[in-house]
Formats: sequence, structure tokens, C-alpha cells
Amino acid sequence: MIKKTAKKVTSEKLSVKKILITQPKPEGTKSPYFDLAAKYGLTLDFQPFIKVEGIPAKDFRKQKIDISLFSAVIFTSRNAIDHFFRICEEMKVTVSQDTKYFCITESVALYLQKFILYRKRKVFYGADGLNKSLFDVINKHKDNEKFLYPCSESFDSEITNWLKSHHCEFATPVLYKIVSNDIKEIIAKNYDIICFFTPGGIKSLIENFPKYKQNSTKIAAFGENTIKAVEEVGLVLDIKAPLPQSPSMVTALENYLKPKKK
Repeated sequence: MIKKTAKKVTSEKLSVKKILITQPKPEGTKSPYFDLAAKYGLTLDFQPFIKVEGIPAKDFRKQKIDISLFSAVIFTSRNAIDHFFRICEEMKVTVSQDTKYFCITESVALYLQKFILYRKRKVFYGADGLNKSLFDVINKHKDNEKFLYPCSESFDSEITNWLKSHHCEFATPVLYKIVSNDIKEIIAKNYDIICFFTPGGIKSLIENFPKYKQNSTKIAAFGENTIKAVEEVGLVLDIKAPLPQSPSMVTALENYLKPKKK
């Protein structure tokens, strides 16, 4: 059935044919991206625009942050989760069973299962992936909590500003840094859509292609900070996620492609 559907859409000369996903290719053969490609007869290329490098424990110690003194952790990405628990392991810090976790999305929250017994912890997440939803959840539980916001060097100032304005005690341990990949062999202008997931991806594009012209290429962005980064460099944003009707990049792409079908 999938093959028939893909053939039908392709025969109607869908204007979008080639999409660049600025993330690693999903492992295995099952992915919503592959289903989308089959349904619409698309060519999907996967090319990470950035790489994440962890801050060594010896450098983290210079920040003079005692993880054991904090009762709640705010996570906005899987990278933050990976490097938080990496640092805890390297420094032999035992995270309390009573620690609360506040995550930007359900998918980020579920990723915690890689490191904790999920049902025995207190895990909360926003309804739609927007900072406001995250703040609404934190606001209900913020009393008497001390928050850690593990992040990279370019953290989300909207989150820290909210914590300050609501008189929350918090710290922002820098646990990793974002480094641009060399993507000069990628001919960006050949893609109908380029999908970005972090501000670092936008930075990498400009660093690799200082004279980049968007022309007819459509830009898709996931997350408020990524959307801001697109706008700050003067690119036109065509596809946004997460939104209530587009909670993931795949659904955002499909919602964009649907009107193109005749």
C-alpha cells in the first residue's frame, strides 16, 4: 500500500523532492522519516551539521557547582541528559531518588529511562514543546526546589530569565559544547527543504557557507531557540515545530506537504 501511495503522489509532480535533515540518520529500518519518504516519493539525506563535545570533569569542577545540593533538574535535550549523567558518573555523584525532572517534551522525558527507573522518579514535561508549557509545569512544583539547568555554552536565556523572575534558586552547569561540522561538501542549494533542530545547526550553515543564499529553499526549524536563530540570520522560515498540530518535525513536514497534493 505504501508503494502505491508514493507513486500516486510522485506522479502529481510534487514540488518538494529532496529534503536535508541536519541530524544523524536513524538507526535500523523503521523511522517516521522513512515512512514519509515512501509516502511522498522523497529523497531524504541525513547530515549532522554539528557535533557535541562533553566538558571534562576536571573543567566542570572549576564551575564549583555541587550537583548533590539540587533537588530538581531541567532538561531541554537528550544531549543535556547524556552529559548530566556522564558527569555524575565521572564525579561519582549519586543522584537522589527524590530528584524531580522537568523536561521540554515527552520524548525528552522518556529518554530518561536510559538512566533512571522512570516510574520511581518524579518526571514532568510540557504539553507542546514550548517554553511556556514547561514554565507552567515548573510553576506548580517550584516551591522549596533548587534547580539545575544542564546546558551548553549557548543556553536558553528565556529559561534562566524565567527562573530569576520567579525567584527560583538555580544553577546552569555547562556540561557540553556545540561544535560545527565541516559540511562544505554539502550543496545546500540543491535541497527543496533543509530541517534544523538547534541554533548550532544554523551557526554551522553560516560558518560553512558565509555567502549562503536561501533562494527557493524552504527552511524548517524545531524549537523556539532554533526558530529565533533562523530569523536572526535573516532566513525565511517556512515550517515550524513543535506546534499543537505539528508536535514533531515529521508531522510538520507532512502538514506542509499535504496541501501540495492535488
